[in-house]
Amino acid sequence: MLDLFVMSVRGKFITFEGPEGGGKTTHAKRLIARLEAAGRTVVYTREPGGTPTGEAIRDILQHQTTGETISPPAEVLLFAASRAQLVAHVIRPALERGDWVVCDRFADSTVAYQGFGRGFDREQMIAINDFAIGETQPDLTLLLDVPCAEGFERITARHAANHQSLDRIEQEARDFHERVRDGYLELAKRWPQRFRVIDARATEDQVAANIWEWVQRECG
Repeated sequence: MLDLFVMSVRGKFITFEGPEGGGKTTHAKRLIARLEAAGRTVVYTREPGGTPTGEAIRDILQHQTTGETISPPAEVLLFAASRAQLVAHVIRPALERGDWVVCDRFADSTVAYQGFGRGFDREQMIAINDFAIGETQPDLTLLLDVPCAEGFERITARHAANHQSLDRIEQEARDFHERVRDGYLELAKRWPQRFRVIDARATEDQVAANIWEWVQRECG
């Protein structure tokens, strides 16, 4: 009977959010390593992407692989389609197995980028997210906050080291990214029960320590 109870326990769902250059991917992977060392089974995924359909959409959104300009409403719906696929095929099944899920960006990104950044109605963005993900909400959202100027210094250095160019979203004007950052901070105020804001200007080790402290405190 006890084994059956344990098997039915839902896993934890942690998302990383924030403006460009905050170190989301780096810290998602560091957190996963620490969780696995603590005996957790962890599924890592990212947005957009995480499924074959989602990765195809990611190529369209980031690199305009169709060669066609993406209209702002189409951009919103493509993000939502990728997210719905990810929830249905990866996130929800993992949580039902009792696994932990760590996701590099999730639904809050649409509100920040398309709502605050593009100027779409924010409540409409939230409604689209709700349609795409249903009741699959994060248990904890870690907002890695960094001023836009510093974030883009990091991105520029990283791309130069890897011989890469800025993607379609990164190429947006700086005031767009300032609105995105402000939007994230507004979302943290709106949902303080799940958002934890972390100063990503600190050293990588200090940021990782702060993340681990919040995960232990909020997710057990």
